[in-house]
Amino acid sequence: MRKYFITGLLILVPLAITAWVLNLVISTMDQSLLLVPGSTKPSVWFGHLVPPLSSIPGLGTVLTVLIVFFTGLLTNNLVGNYVVKLWEKLLQRIPIVNSLYSSVKQVSDTLFSPSGNAFRKAVLVPYPHQNSWTIAFLTGVPGGDAANHLVGDYVSVYVPTTPNPTSGFFLMMKRSDVVELDMSVDAALKYIVSMGVVAPAEVVAVPAPAAKE
Repeated sequence: MRKYFITGLLILVPLAITAWVLNLVISTMDQSLLLVPGSTKPSVWFGHLVPPLSSIPGLGTVLTVLIVFFTGLLTNNLVGNYVVKLWEKLLQRIPIVNSLYSSVKQVSDTLFSPSGNAFRKAVLVPYPHQNSWTIAFLTGVPGGDAANHLVGDYVSVYVPTTPNPTSGFFLMMKRSDVVELDMSVDAALKYIVSMGVVAPAEVVAVPAPAAKE
């Protein structure tokens, strides 16, 4: 089930964000409808088509989870993969949508794919100064031209903000300044979101066995 859900996220997240951005632009332009007299607005003519079920709290959340799950289930076969490839080829032919969808898909593939390297390790880093520490996530190593200007062994880390970890800072730090934690990524995220209130379980250090004489 987890495999199908992750597959559904990989397919739907880029589409959802692309649709959200386009909807934001279109809805902004739709503000011109405010100039239309009330008796001639589309909501007056077609308002009866809206089902009353839309007023039930939580129904949209349940429907979204089901759509994500069944999308992953359907795309885990040859027919589903073929349809997805056709859909992506179609999006690549649309000028503005192409660049937006490709960028979002690269990020979502990195974050949600089981084979990705994002957020694989929780670490402790000095931030925002040497006498203050915060939890971050190891995301890889510097690449591109940035790596050519860094002398020594550096790693890439993501420092999330609290209580919203979806925003944060990308830092390139010396590996010697990064302390790996014996803490799962899920536990670290809970710790960050709770602003330090929900602390992970303490790890009891097991003493090394005494050397035999």
